[in-house]
Amino acid sequence: MRKTAMTVAGVLAMTTPLAMADTVGAGASVSYWDSSLSGTATNGTDTVDVENDLNLDGDSNVNLTALVEHPVPVLPNIRLNYTLIEQSGDGQLEANTGFGLITPGTTSVDVRSDLDLEQLDLTLYYELLDNWVNLDGGLTIRDIDGELIVQDQTRNLEDRTDISGVIPMAYASARFDLPFTGASIGAEGNGISFDGDSIFDARAYGQLDIAVLRLQAGYRRMDVDYEDGNDALDVTLDGPYVSAGVDF
Repeated sequence: MRKTAMTVAGVLAMTTPLAMADTVGAGASVSYWDSSLSGTATNGTDTVDVENDLNLDGDSNVNLTALVEHPVPVLPNIRLNYTLIEQSGDGQLEANTGFGLITPGTTSVDVRSDLDLEQLDLTLYYELLDNWVNLDGGLTIRDIDGELIVQDQTRNLEDRTDISGVIPMAYASARFDLPFTGASIGAEGNGISFDGDSIFDARAYGQLDIAVLRLQAGYRRMDVDYEDGNDALDVTLDGPYVSAGVDF
């Protein structure tokens, strides 16, 4: 990964469209994700625990999705997904546990930390099955931008970890409709592992469709292990989410 250019056309070419929508369809939704956070952040040679040292233990995050499906053969369907994760915490770096310019020395220091992790996904996918069993497959291109700022509350010092990149990931989705109920269960995920870095983002859910209204509740887990120069994030976010949207 590490900003490695990868050819997306070859991946799409291997995905043969076996089904397609009968008409043009569209949908949009907003969801709230109550996620917990664990893992580490690295700045140069310094590594801190984001949960135990920085007290970044979780928060509610917003997720927006829009999609368009069409009956045109060969051309993939399109979905956009935006996730914004903002978490803050007051923690403490123990003696001899540094983070860049923040060097506690022989005594601990109080720190204020802010994590912003922003993701924009463009997913190009095909419907492989489209009946009571719905299978999709394709490619997600994720633009990820993360920043962790750690501030020394005593000496007014701060340092940060920054990561960014445009990352291709495999995409797969499966949904099973329960006959005559409007209800269904499903799972979907994106993932890649390359050159020591990896990102996996998956969810499982139950869904209820009432006319054009679509309600969804489930569980999402995202693992980010990404190195950008001397900075790195190796974190896991997971927890329940709820979603409401429309589907035409």
